Amino acid sequence: MSTKERLIEAGLRLLEAEGPESLNARKLAGEIGASTMTVYTHFGGMAGLYETLVRRAFVQFGDALAAVDRTDDPVADLLALGMTYREFASANPQRYRLMFGVTAPGSGAAAANDVTEEGTPSTLPEASATFDELRRAVQRSLDAGRIHGDDAVAIAGQFWSMVHGFVLLEMSGFFGADGRGVTTVLAPHATNLLLGLGDDPAAVAGSTQAARERFGAAEASPRAEAAPGARAAPRAAGVRRGPRPGRTSGQ
Repeated sequence: MSTKERLIEAGLRLLEAEGPESLNARKLAGEIGASTMTVYTHFGGMAGLYETLVRRAFVQFGDALAAVDRTDDPVADLLALGMTYREFASANPQRYRLMFGVTAPGSGAAAANDVTEEGTPSTLPEASATFDELRRAVQRSLDAGRIHGDDAVAIAGQFWSMVHGFVLLEMSGFFGADGRGVTTVLAPHATNLLLGLGDDPAAVAGSTQAARERFGAAEASPRAEAAPGARAAPRAAGVRRGPRPGRTSGQ
């Protein structure tokens, strides 16, 4: 493993174990037995390191979303994507906060685009690729006639807002620590959104059950496997496919 890669892995480890305040050049270099100057040589400083960690985290996030299988029920696939989204955030909370600029101000938010105007949420291709997974899932549901609308990007933004808001509130403890908020808040919210977009109540119920079964019927609130360098979490029992080709991990 190269020195740069060792620094990235050490940075992600420190981030999840101790939070963003632990990320300084001296401590990071000490993790791999290198000099502080090594951080500046490879990243130009802490700002460059933060961007690299954000890019790497988005690649890992995108791989988790891309691994959700496509079936003949596009709404079940869309719901499974949302469940996987929440699982990744729950398993990698510090990483998730960093990705969206909730911690280390400017590290993630500075790369933001107005998705309603640009059609993509970020100037970072690794970040935009994750939104594309959601947009494609929404488009499949539109094409199947399950939901209705003429703007897949805007509808994807509605689903994104729903899950992102939920996971940040859940991380802060507002929905407890045992996952009951998924049953009492997130699942009904998703149902109401789908119904508002014109889906049939019975079809929504069937798709919801199908999505849950992909994660194990006995586990009401599954959690995804943590990304490398994060704290451990049980693997979800969903059907998976391999990561997309041609992805970059950040430079």
